[in-house]
Amino acid sequence: MSFLTRGVALLVLVAAWSLPAGAAPKAALWDIWAAHDPAGGIVVDHAGWDRFLRQYVQTGSDGINRVSYGAVTPEDRAGLDGYIDMLAAVPVHSLSRAKQFPFWVNLYNALTVRVVLEHYPVGSIRDIDISPGFFADGPWGKTLVTVEGEALSLDDIEHRILRPIWRDPRIHYAVNCASLGCPNLMPYAMTIENAEAFLEAAATAFINHPRGARIEDGKLYVSSIFDWFEADFGAGDAGVIAHLQEHAKGELAAALKGLNRIEDDSYDWRLNGTVLP
Repeated sequence: MSFLTRGVALLVLVAAWSLPAGAAPKAALWDIWAAHDPAGGIVVDHAGWDRFLRQYVQTGSDGINRVSYGAVTPEDRAGLDGYIDMLAAVPVHSLSRAKQFPFWVNLYNALTVRVVLEHYPVGSIRDIDISPGFFADGPWGKTLVTVEGEALSLDDIEHRILRPIWRDPRIHYAVNCASLGCPNLMPYAMTIENAEAFLEAAATAFINHPRGARIEDGKLYVSSIFDWFEADFGAGDAGVIAHLQEHAKGELAAALKGLNRIEDDSYDWRLNGTVLP
C-alpha cells in the first residue's frame, strides 16, 4: 500500500470515528446502563430545571420554542449547574425504569442548554466544535458529565442509553439539539407523572408544524430527522408516513392518506435563541 493510499485510508477511518451530527449514530446499548431497580424509592427532583424552562423558554408566533440565552442571569446559570450536579450524583441504577426515563431526557436537555450558554453568542450549535476527532461537528461527542463514575457525552445519552433501552421514536421529540429545525424544547420538565403526555404533546406539536411535515403541490416534505433516524420510525417512506399519521391532525392527516413517498427532507441548524443572527 502506498503512502498516499494509507493516508486516504486513515482519513476515512478517522471520519468514521467522528461522524457529524447529521450522520445519525445507530442505537447501540451501553450495557452498564441497562440495570434498574423496579422498586427503587429514590425521588429525583426536577423542579429546578422546570423553573429554568418556564423562565427562559418562549413560544413564538410561528410555533417554535426559543430560549432566551442572553437573558439568563448568573444566579440561574448557577442554578442550572446545581441541577446538573444533583443529577450527576444520583445512583441511576437504583432508579426504576420509569424514573430513569425523565432523568436521562432532562439531563440531556439541561446539558445542551448549558453547553450553548458556555459558548453564547453562537449562530448554531454546530459551531461549538468541541467533540473529539478531526472531522467532529458540534458538541455531541464531548464528555460533558460524569454519572456513577462514567464519563458521558450527549451522544452516549441519546444513542447508547435512551434509544436502545426505550425504543420509542418519540424520544426524538423529547431531546433537544438547540436548533430551529429541532422539535421544541418543552417549556417544562419531564417527570415520571407527565412523561407520556410530554411525549405525545412534543410529537404532535412537531409533526403538525411545517418543519416537521408539510404538503406542497401534493408532495410530502419532512424534517431530516425522519431520514437520519428512519429505522426508528419504520421501514422506508411507508414506515415514516405511518408514524406521521399517528400524530397528524386536520389537513395534514387528510393529505397523508393519499401519499406513499417522501419528496425531500430539510433541517434548520440555526440556534433556537430569541435573537437570531
